[in-house]
Amino acid sequence: MIIKILLLSISLALCADMRIAHLDSRIIFERFSGTLRAQEHYDKKLAKWEQEANLLQKEVVFLEERLEKQSLLLSEEKRLELAAELSQKQTSLKNFVNRIYGPSGELMTQNSRVSQPLVTKIRETVNKVAREEGYDLVLDRASGALIYWKDEHDLTQRVLIELNKN
Repeated sequence: MIIKILLLSISLALCADMRIAHLDSRIIFERFSGTLRAQEHYDKKLAKWEQEANLLQKEVVFLEERLEKQSLLLSEEKRLELAAELSQKQTSLKNFVNRIYGPSGELMTQNSRVSQPLVTKIRETVNKVAREEGYDLVLDRASGALIYWKDEHDLTQRVLIELNKN
């Protein structure tokens, strides 16, 4: 029991000198110019992929309707040719969707390629600001692990200013 009290006393004494700050990574991601530029680029790629997927989908629907409406008027050879073309378009659409939106598709790859350098830059900047300001610990409010903080220890704006200097 005496050892527990002694250890608790030592840890409280160590924590008394510790400087703790907090920030909100959600705000940093929303307001960091690098993140905003990356999001714009990502959104443009996504819009392009959606446009391609819609075009392929329209081609499939057109061929399905054509085959359904003209089935009785077409020769067996022409019907088989149209069915083969429809099958090929359906396969192309499925392959495109898989290549772009699949679990290891270009969407996930692009997201990772764009976000990883930003996360690294933000982390490095937080570390730099915390060292310069003499903090021992920085907590992230966005993670939900913080229930109380003093605003004078908020590094969010300081980190944003540092990130957006370039």
